[in-house]
Amino acid sequence: MLAETICSAASAAGLGIAALTAYRRRFLTATRIAAYSLVPIGLVLTGVVAWLAGIVFKPSVWIGFGLLALAWVLLMATRAVERRGGASRKDRKAAASGADRGSVAPGASTPAAPSLGTARSAPAKPRPAGAPEDDFSDIEAILKKHGI
Repeated sequence: MLAETICSAASAAGLGIAALTAYRRRFLTATRIAAYSLVPIGLVLTGVVAWLAGIVFKPSVWIGFGLLALAWVLLMATRAVERRGGASRKDRKAAASGADRGSVAPGASTPAAPSLGTARSAPAKPRPAGAPEDDFSDIEAILKKHGI
């Protein structure tokens, strides 16, 4: 009952402000204010305000929201613990069954990366007799022609 009275008073005040704005010949703004001020009374007449007031003032509804929040917190906590563990469920399941398809053969080794001081260029490959000397030879010729 109180919520409906407050909404009705807010609508009446909004319509009064819209009338004053229209008196100042600002009709577009007055129409906008009137539209916004009709929303609370419309919510009262459709029953939305009574429904919301019934939800807000029932303890059983708040207990339900609390249980939903607790369930969400528990789910997020389990995901955080799972991520902190390093491996996902699929990885742990595959490791437990021994069917990890992405593993490397037992005798294989990883290729060694050259150290910075001992890096050497690869030897030049021999070219066939009819192969051009360089892929950029025509570009080099144009640059030499222009003195670059």
